[in-house]
Amino acid sequence: MNRGIITTQLQTTSGQPPDTYSDKIMKSIPAEIVGAWVAAKGLVDSANNVPKNTTLWICFAVGVVLTFLWTRKQIQGSGQPPSLKAKQMLVATGAFIIWVFALGPPFDSLAWYHSLYASLALIGYTLITPLVYD
Repeated sequence: MNRGIITTQLQTTSGQPPDTYSDKIMKSIPAEIVGAWVAAKGLVDSANNVPKNTTLWICFAVGVVLTFLWTRKQIQGSGQPPSLKAKQMLVATGAFIIWVFALGPPFDSLAWYHSLYASLALIGYTLITPLVYD
């Protein structure tokens, strides 16, 4: 599956139709990086004698950078105009941030964090982001 968002028929050479709302959701979530985050979080949680919160913040920062770079690599040669590529890279990076935020650590160490609001933010972000491509 081509990971680049297709908003018009002119953006594809294969005759593929423009992406549906659901396609845009799927292509906006960096599932591989979110999966890597879950694995890294599990490793950090099971480790002994490490500063867990600091390690999670470092893993989070690395994940943000990796999401941007991974998305850029995945949409390379997709036929998208540069502005749409930039938008998709930013949306995917925001999606990673909001997924980590909703999952809790390391954000749950902040005094203002509340899991209910984080989960609601995830739902809202996921449902609204496909609209930014229109």
